Amino acid sequence: MGFSCERGPTARLQRFARRGVLCVLAMSASAIAAATSTTGAMTQQSLDDAWWTGPLLAASPGTLPRGHWLVEPYLFDAITYGHFDRYGTLRNAGAAHEIGNQSYVEYGLLDGFTLGLIPRIGFHESAAGQDSSGFAVGDITLQGAYGLTQFRPGSWIPTTSLVIGETFPTGKYDRLSGPTDGALGGGAYSTTLSLYSQTYFWMPNGRILRTRLDLSYQVSGWASVRGISVYGTGAEFEGRAHPGPSFVGDLAFEYSATQSWVLATDIWWEHDGSTRVQGGYAPPGGASLVSQFSTLDSGSGELLYLAPAVEYNWNARMGVIAGARIAAAGRNATATATPVVAINMVF
Repeated sequence: MGFSCERGPTARLQRFARRGVLCVLAMSASAIAAATSTTGAMTQQSLDDAWWTGPLLAASPGTLPRGHWLVEPYLFDAITYGHFDRYGTLRNAGAAHEIGNQSYVEYGLLDGFTLGLIPRIGFHESAAGQDSSGFAVGDITLQGAYGLTQFRPGSWIPTTSLVIGETFPTGKYDRLSGPTDGALGGGAYSTTLSLYSQTYFWMPNGRILRTRLDLSYQVSGWASVRGISVYGTGAEFEGRAHPGPSFVGDLAFEYSATQSWVLATDIWWEHDGSTRVQGGYAPPGGASLVSQFSTLDSGSGELLYLAPAVEYNWNARMGVIAGARIAAAGRNATATATPVVAINMVF
């Protein structure tokens, strides 16, 4: 991975990202050291003694009991600090902020089946403070989770669930006022099929290490595109875009340091298929026909995120988590560092 030695906001964000990666390693080392240090006979921690909020990225496979709610609002600041080229080298890019909120609202419709809604809002600002559109509504996701299996102490079977989600293109994505204008959507309907799993391990010192593995595959339809858009089109463009399929694997660990305090880390790998853009540019005079019709493919891309975090839980039903999602490596993808804070509440 290559880094530029230029000064300025981008260089500072690069240093921030590298320090974040070192933070991940330090937290992991601390958790391992705490887990492997024993002083005599250790009492195995009970599941009831461990309170959890959940890691930053990996969703829970557990379904809610009938009639219960879960509300978890996330507040984040996605800081763009570079771009990974097709060889995986990190290149400078204009720094930008996207401050947003993504909330999870879930309801136990039946025992073993949970409905979920994920609304998104945000505010985009370029480094120069130009072409910013203020607060806007993003795409909205509706999903359903069906519980398959349930973990029991002494059994190797984890808690698993099958989740199907549909994302509706309610967010802004084209007819932008400029290339850095805020856009929180993709313009296409997307369907995601996921398998979530979770299990527990008892460390040598008796403390619990909760582990999640989430696998997701997403496919999208075509999006009609006009003007400047998130797909890199210009002001007079008319056509359509087809985002490629996406696969995500997220391995997450949570170490129960005390009943209330938890150390968490996500290791997220994402592969995005090539996005195809077809269309052209309207000729002078406002005619509806387009000239210079072409087809462009972005090429596939990959990203590796690390997301260290610390949780504090007031009780078994309410807790807070704070951390950061950091792009540690990638190919043909945007590099971001995203501080995150969230509150988890179950009613």
